[in-house]
Amino acid sequence: MSVAATNPLRVGLRQERVVAPQCLVIFGASGDLTHRKLVPALFELFKQRRLPSEFAVLGCARRPWTDEEFRKKMATGLREKIAEDPLAWEQFSAGLFYESVDLQKSDDIGRLVDRLEDIDRLRATHSNRTFYLSVSPRFYASGCRGLAAAGLLNDQKRSRVVIEKPFGRDYSSAQILNKVIQSCAHESQIFRIDHYLGKETVQNILVLRFANTIFEPIWNRNYISSVQITAAETVGVEDRADYYESSGALRDMVQNHLTQMLAITAMEPPGHFDPEAIRNEKAKVLQAARLSDELEPWNCCIRGQYERGGSKEAPLLGYREEEGVAPKSTTETYVSMKLFIDNWRWQGVPFYVRTGKRLAKRLSEVVLTFREAPVHLFDAAGGSATSNQLVLRIQPDEGAEFRFEVKSPGSGMRSRPVEMEFSYDESFGEPSDEGYVRLLADVMLGDPTLFTRSDEVEAAWRLYTPLLELIQDKPWFLPIHQYESRTWGPAASDALLSRDGLLWRRP
Repeated sequence: MSVAATNPLRVGLRQERVVAPQCLVIFGASGDLTHRKLVPALFELFKQRRLPSEFAVLGCARRPWTDEEFRKKMATGLREKIAEDPLAWEQFSAGLFYESVDLQKSDDIGRLVDRLEDIDRLRATHSNRTFYLSVSPRFYASGCRGLAAAGLLNDQKRSRVVIEKPFGRDYSSAQILNKVIQSCAHESQIFRIDHYLGKETVQNILVLRFANTIFEPIWNRNYISSVQITAAETVGVEDRADYYESSGALRDMVQNHLTQMLAITAMEPPGHFDPEAIRNEKAKVLQAARLSDELEPWNCCIRGQYERGGSKEAPLLGYREEEGVAPKSTTETYVSMKLFIDNWRWQGVPFYVRTGKRLAKRLSEVVLTFREAPVHLFDAAGGSATSNQLVLRIQPDEGAEFRFEVKSPGSGMRSRPVEMEFSYDESFGEPSDEGYVRLLADVMLGDPTLFTRSDEVEAAWRLYTPLLELIQDKPWFLPIHQYESRTWGPAASDALLSRDGLLWRRP
């Protein structure tokens, strides 16, 4: 079965706000994120007519590029899009500029101020500026200090700063970083970005729950027996070994992406649809969350690392064989764990989260499993009745599916499971925007709804502090379990659920 949108008309589906005159300043503009994600997202916004003509992008990095060189570099990753609409690219790229800047040098920042004033006059951007720190995390604090010292963050209404993950390495470093950045800019100017929150299906969790009376009354411990949150990748570490060796899956994925998905799934209804009301409820979830075994945290977490796999025709290296990885590395590429949320709605309901590289399938999803019927009146065609499940697909096929029992054809009263499915592509006739499209628009509009507040960041780090301390001080309590590439992870992770009589969903 499938679910279609009730209104088949395509016209009027997008009623988006248009960004005010603006200059987006990207530090680290020579990096992959800028040409792979940021500039393509901005070009998409331009084609959707959500950017004004008074708009500019100023790329900043240490490389001595000219404006034209920067435009050519950005075009390389957009060849197909440009071929579809060369005129749009010509108009858009006229607003791309470049300035060689080292954030650690006051002279460079002084030159940046002059260049911004020139762009204000040329493009009429009205001194509205968004500073995007797409740089190494070690430069977040000093970068903000440099911008503040130059007076570029003084205006709370016209200036904003965007900070990529990871925001700190643990609870104490996140606290310190928050204090430094909040001394440079007001919290309302700080946008801690998590691209998972830009995905339509993550946002759709809010609408699904709070706009439909069939779901919200059963979205609690009385009807839901467990929740699984998965973010699986088929790729390995690729060219990120230097970063990944010092991070690992826990810091890279769990503390931010999966924890934000947890918060949105479990939050209480906000009083009204307001950025701070929503972020208040998310923060409450994280403050109530805990590891399932706080006294012996090693019992509720499994760490893994991919080893060789694939086929003879396409063999895959193990993590320790990847370029830039230590031969005896104990960095995890897979993490699964069991959590509880100690509040009225979720008391006693286990939340299982997992993420990993080189797994069998690329997907991100939230699976809510409902409690079994108190009495099984009918025989099941498969041997035993399956629990109802609601699956929220975050990527790659964004949508949702609901699994329930129906009568199997033929004589007798036997049941079997079927699925009712909703797909964004099929229902709306177009794929949803990439996450950065929504998030870049929101930050330039000054809308913080989908960005992480300081107390959320600190609560997330506090939640995983016992595990981080174990990894650092007593790693033998959380050993690395090897798993073959392109499988679903180590057997120890399956055992984590089997102790509760459950299985990981394997689509």
